[in-house]
Amino acid sequence: MKVSKFRDMTNIELDQELVNLKQEIFNLNVRSSTGQLEDPKRIGRLRKDIARINTVLRERQIEEEKSEKDSKKKD
Repeated sequence: MKVSKFRDMTNIELDQELVNLKQEIFNLNVRSSTGQLEDPKRIGRLRKDIARINTVLRERQIEEEKSEKDSKKKD
């Protein structure tokens, strides 16, 4: 998925998507160990999506911290 789609989602939706992706990777790893995996590249794509979600969440956290810091300076 593209980063722009993740940026359009709320934090709650991102957290839920993160849980779903981690569960899917677990399931694919189980299939891989039993030799039933059809698309091995899917695991790598899911890992990259997880990294993208974590990046978006961290960007938002930094923005919040920055805005809190700015509001404290004004007081």
